[in-house]
Amino acid sequence: MTTDAAVWLVDDDRSIRWVIEKALEQAGIPCRSFETGDAVQRELARKQPAVLISDIRMPGTDGLTLLRAINRDYPAMQVIIMTAHSDLDSAVASYQGGAFEYLPKPFDVDDVVDVVRRALSQVQQAAPDEKIIEPLPTEIIGEAPAMQEVFRAIGRLSHSNITVLINGESGTGKELVAQALHRHSPRSKKPFIALNMAAVPKDLMESELFGHEKGAFTGAVTQRQGRFEQADGGTLFLDEIGDMPHDTQTRLLRVLADGMFYRVGGHTPVKVDVRIIAATHQDLAKLVQEHRFREDLFHRLNVIRIQLPRLAERSQDIPALARFFLDKAARELGVEAKRLLPEAEAFISQLDWPGNVRQLENTCRWLTVMAPGRDVHTADFPPDILQQAEQQQAAALAQSNSWEQVLQQWAEKALASGRERLLEEATPVFERIMIEAALKQTAGRRREASELLGWGRNTLTRKIKELGLVTEGEDDEE
Repeated sequence: MTTDAAVWLVDDDRSIRWVIEKALEQAGIPCRSFETGDAVQRELARKQPAVLISDIRMPGTDGLTLLRAINRDYPAMQVIIMTAHSDLDSAVASYQGGAFEYLPKPFDVDDVVDVVRRALSQVQQAAPDEKIIEPLPTEIIGEAPAMQEVFRAIGRLSHSNITVLINGESGTGKELVAQALHRHSPRSKKPFIALNMAAVPKDLMESELFGHEKGAFTGAVTQRQGRFEQADGGTLFLDEIGDMPHDTQTRLLRVLADGMFYRVGGHTPVKVDVRIIAATHQDLAKLVQEHRFREDLFHRLNVIRIQLPRLAERSQDIPALARFFLDKAARELGVEAKRLLPEAEAFISQLDWPGNVRQLENTCRWLTVMAPGRDVHTADFPPDILQQAEQQQAAALAQSNSWEQVLQQWAEKALASGRERLLEEATPVFERIMIEAALKQTAGRRREASELLGWGRNTLTRKIKELGLVTEGEDDEE
């Protein structure tokens, strides 16, 4: 491999190129930059770097096309993909295309330098892999860093059949992630079978999982395949695995160990090839300590763990999710899609959403039917959501040690939801509260109130007029 620079960088954004070049320069890593993928391809015929950093969306040859060409023609080269348009499909396509790493913008330049160093240290021959995933329907929406980590995990696992454990609160989308893991796996053409442990009566659990023979128990009038047989060659998703009875845990462990089981009432072993993806909202390690979950089964399942964030931990995704759910509900119901006004988007972005994404989706369905107009205002939300907002605000005030903390929390959530010009919004509210408190303290005497506030009397009078305040009590202007 011949090169005059260890690292090449291609991005049509000049500012990105400049920042990364400078960071690599300071780290002592030679870097050469290009504006287009076409320019990189022309130069590759003469020289090749050890590492290429490429944007995805560029004029001409895009980053994923460039990635495939490099893995075909120069398999030893390590490619780092970066993009401002980070979603599940681009993350999975990057990893399946052979990318060394996937970096969603914006990123810390120190992270870029670290990734480049790792890529340089691991330059090695690798077999080209041109497997490209087909575009899928929208699966998971998420720009928040926590969701980018989920996308990255799905991408890294796209070549694997390894067991995965998904942790997350109820309503965070565990089954959606399991489906994505299956769709982007070597088993994607085979069945995806889901079973919720919490929804199956304990006395029917083994029959559901392993099937039964005719006459195995009262009501078993025919032989029946269980979920393991139905999922043969594909993926079996065991939701709420923490609710699985202890006896069934023992049988599951044996299947995971040798891929064989007996139907209930059967004597002939059944062999299957099934990938297990399990999910739970519970702390399985704690259940192990309490002797409610087998430790050996826990270690069998806990090979790769994906932690799903609460919706409140990814508040920047809430407006996009709401728009998606409103459009989805409108299509299902055959009506015009509702549209959230900025005030409504800001409102939902500050809620805790204890029911997570599922609660948000149900709220959007309610709005589609019940909101009076096409434009959705804050007052149009269901009474329970409005009550939750009031309780949340009261709890925040009660738990806060100072008004500065409350203000900081408000500002952080407002900024996370994409709101701008915060000072123009907050300053009049702050001034009104301070003026009203001072006037209350002085029984409406403006001269004394202005002294308490540190203003001149004329300034206070002007502010009262600007804010449209109605004051009571003695007016000492004369």
